[in-house]
Amino acid sequence: MENASGPPSDDRATRDIRLLPKAHLHLHFTGSMRPTTLLELADKYGVHLPDALTGGEPPQLRATDERGWFRFQRLYDIARSCLRSPEDIQRLVREAAEEDVRDGSEWLEIQVDPTSYAPLLGGLIPALEIILDAVDAAARDTGLGMRVVVAANRMKHPLDARTLARLAVRYADRGVVGFGLSNDERRGMARDFDRAFAIAREGGLLAAPHGGELSGPSSVRDCLDDLRATRVGHGVRAAEDPRLLRKLAERGVTCEVCPASNVALGVYEKPADVPLRTLFDAGVPMALGADDPLLFGARLAAQYELVRKHHGFTDVELAELARQSVRGSAAPAGARDKMLAGIDGWLADTPRSRPRG
Repeated sequence: MENASGPPSDDRATRDIRLLPKAHLHLHFTGSMRPTTLLELADKYGVHLPDALTGGEPPQLRATDERGWFRFQRLYDIARSCLRSPEDIQRLVREAAEEDVRDGSEWLEIQVDPTSYAPLLGGLIPALEIILDAVDAAARDTGLGMRVVVAANRMKHPLDARTLARLAVRYADRGVVGFGLSNDERRGMARDFDRAFAIAREGGLLAAPHGGELSGPSSVRDCLDDLRATRVGHGVRAAEDPRLLRKLAERGVTCEVCPASNVALGVYEKPADVPLRTLFDAGVPMALGADDPLLFGARLAAQYELVRKHHGFTDVELAELARQSVRGSAAPAGARDKMLAGIDGWLADTPRSRPRG
């Protein structure tokens, strides 16, 4: 899919992915942590880490069954238990911003459920304020545009989600731009959270629930019909339903696709199996995301490299993916225009040719 307004490009060329401006719309808070930071914080607080979190390589995970998802959630909870002070939060956010800048991201919407951190940070409101203050500081220090998506946990009661939605709206002028719904989409019905999402939408927040990862196309459809999603976290299983693909394309709903984590969790066997081409060719907007690099290893630029290597996306197509990430973001008009111009500039630069032989 070539943007008619963009400059021409040699499809055989290979430009540096890290220099391609892009927006990052699917990154979980604890999951953004550097492995070295986890080790240091665990040592600081005397937290025993399992071998899966200390081996220097991403743990072997397969979450397509109940036992595998429980193991993934247990590792995530252990890592989260190492975030105990405002200084820990500030460090995590600053380092996440630094990693994104290194990968060419110019806009990051980091997703967090503040109830997970509230017990150690003085309550729900103080926890969110500490997170938002850390985001403000990291944005100033790194130059990265950065905002927050507050996410409810679908494993908890829908009334908890309503409380979070009201809190998210209350802080819309402090950097909260969206409301999400995370955890195992095989549990709970999307419609149970419709009132929470209505509160968020009425407060001007975008709706970005998870769907279409561990469950099939029906979970994506529920996000659209019951929660009126602006974006869908993951959404790749929509590729199994041509009618649903058309619906996503017609509505311009962006799927926050995280190919490395799809493979790590066993949703697909290998990178080439992730149906990126199917979504792209159907006109479904996509924003590549890193999801939880602490557990999956690959950060943002690596997602673009995966798409290039395993799906044969040309530089023109990669630039279009970057544009789609920008259009799907909550970035203000000026920031969007700057990123889109930078993407055109990336294509206009003389590329480094692929080696022959």
